Amino acid sequence: MDKFIVSARKYRPTTFRSVVGQSALVSTLKNAISSQRLAHAYLFCGPRGVGKTSCARIFAKTINCFHLTSDNEACNECESCQSFNEQRSLSIHELDAASNNSVEDIRQLIDEVRVPPQIGKYSVFIIDEVHMLSMAAFSAFLKTLEEPPSYAIFILATTEKQKIPATILSRCQVYDFNRIGIRDIVSHLQYVADSEQIKAEPEALNVIAQKADGGMRDSLSIFDQVASFCNGNVTYKDVIENLNVLDYNYYFQLVDSMLGGNVPQAMLIFDEILSKGFEGGRFVQGLCSHLRDLMVCKDPQTIPLLEVGSTIAETYQQQAQRCDTEFLYKALEISNSCDLNYRSSNNKRLLVEILLIRLCQLGAKKKSE
Repeated sequence: MDKFIVSARKYRPTTFRSVVGQSALVSTLKNAISSQRLAHAYLFCGPRGVGKTSCARIFAKTINCFHLTSDNEACNECESCQSFNEQRSLSIHELDAASNNSVEDIRQLIDEVRVPPQIGKYSVFIIDEVHMLSMAAFSAFLKTLEEPPSYAIFILATTEKQKIPATILSRCQVYDFNRIGIRDIVSHLQYVADSEQIKAEPEALNVIAQKADGGMRDSLSIFDQVASFCNGNVTYKDVIENLNVLDYNYYFQLVDSMLGGNVPQAMLIFDEILSKGFEGGRFVQGLCSHLRDLMVCKDPQTIPLLEVGSTIAETYQQQAQRCDTEFLYKALEISNSCDLNYRSSNNKRLLVEILLIRLCQLGAKKKSE
């Protein structure tokens, strides 16, 4: 039986081409390589799981490759590439600043900088979670970062750019990584599912992508969890059950109740949601998002802003046609006000029920006009 490798490791990018959702940044790095305009220090910053460390490794591998391809990718055949792939490269060094953050650790790194690369043109030093370095360590590192040997390149990676001293920032080229879009995550998850011969519904992958909040690593970890739960057949129903996500259908039913002015039905739906263990504040946030998505569907120009699966998107568009634009604006305003007041309320359930009553009255008023 083969040893299982989690998807976040198995499908980690190994070339610029395989990096998801960072096309502009990747193009900039590839152009720097092709024009030989390499800086001596880079700072890769952004949320967790968006490809900072992966891009640093790909960049380090590519600039040391002896035979670059026509599109400035590493060849994976030369000695430099093979030594990197086999994790025996003496020219590429990684330091985890989270656990090696003292002055002594930086002094040891400075000693390593003095050694020229054994294979390739550059000695590349990747420092992950660099914001964890102590101020004394930053101070000790400053002179080397400012005037390194011609063969040394530093790539610093961090999730908390604001914690990096200005003296360090001013000596680096700063690259800000974006959160990965829903569509890019869904597309990559579909590729992983096909590669692993797992059936997956688009709506299910969309829920996973939303839950990951722009992080590819998180989405792959969630995908592995759900795939195990579903035994190789990832469905929307199983995903919302496993991830404890509130079903879209509840919100569609609620809006139908509001449009009909049916207060008892809206109250019963909310009671059912609470009985399933969902917290009222989370319900209100979901209602705000649902009303926003309905508003997006009112204009063909803004429909691309709707980040849900195709089947659910059709349901959104059908319900949006039954909603008056003024009703959606007012409902959003009332719901957002409830969301802002929820935390400070002493009777949270009553606050949400008053919200539902007001929205049903709003819908009934529009119906009678």
